[in-house]
Amino acid sequence: MRNLRRRRRLTKEQIEELERQIDYKNLSFIRQYITDTGKIRPRRTTYLSAKGQRKLDIAIKRARQLALIPFAVQ
Repeated sequence: MRNLRRRRRLTKEQIEELERQIDYKNLSFIRQYITDTGKIRPRRTTYLSAKGQRKLDIAIKRARQLALIPFAVQ
């Protein structure tokens, strides 16, 4: 039998606050949304809106291009 753990959903205000913090220079915030292997976490685990997820993807890719964060973890 599968162990179904439910994570507490975020309120709309909490999600909007997270989306306001998205910036390619905010490395500590961006690292929360990258897995150990360097992949971007999917929307179903980040609980961001579609617009916020796209903004996060752009910020992560921009930080990678500027060599602020690595493309892959060694």
